[in-house]
Amino acid sequence: MTLQAATRHNSEVLIGLGANLPSSFGTPRQSLEAALRRLEELGLRIVARSRFWLTEPVPVSDQPWFVNAVCAVETSLTAAELLALLHRVEADFGRVRSVVNAPRVLDLDLLAYGAEKIEQEQGLVVPHPRLAERAFVLFPIQDVAPNWTHPVTGEGLEAMIARIPPGQHAQPDEEH
Repeated sequence: MTLQAATRHNSEVLIGLGANLPSSFGTPRQSLEAALRRLEELGLRIVARSRFWLTEPVPVSDQPWFVNAVCAVETSLTAAELLALLHRVEADFGRVRSVVNAPRVLDLDLLAYGAEKIEQEQGLVVPHPRLAERAFVLFPIQDVAPNWTHPVTGEGLEAMIARIPPGQHAQPDEEH
């Protein structure tokens, strides 16, 4: 199944994962691995997963670098149901939403839901509104869906990556 052919009842979606603080599961990388297992336990079928990427915080700050990844999943959940599930998993991992761009033990973002375009449905905007500007999302997407195109703009990853704003550093996490 391609991302463009996904349907609401059997969707392949893209989920962004990130962490830059340790959790009860260990290091940020261990937290992401535990989160992926938890998503599967909750019924999502992970069909592809990116490498882990080390990324500088956006905007640049003195907080620790992030470990990021993207997974492609199939689910029968609606986009709103899936977002609620992602928020529940974040809370289970100890995520407390305080200020924007704060360090976090786990961040799960619904990046894309097939080819659907959703604006402000129960606080949900899909595709993620800043997806095309973020190295920590675009490079991992390239790992799992190199031919993916943005559902709103129709742009491919190569064009979006070429326009990443300066100062966003991302590198594969080769140490693990």
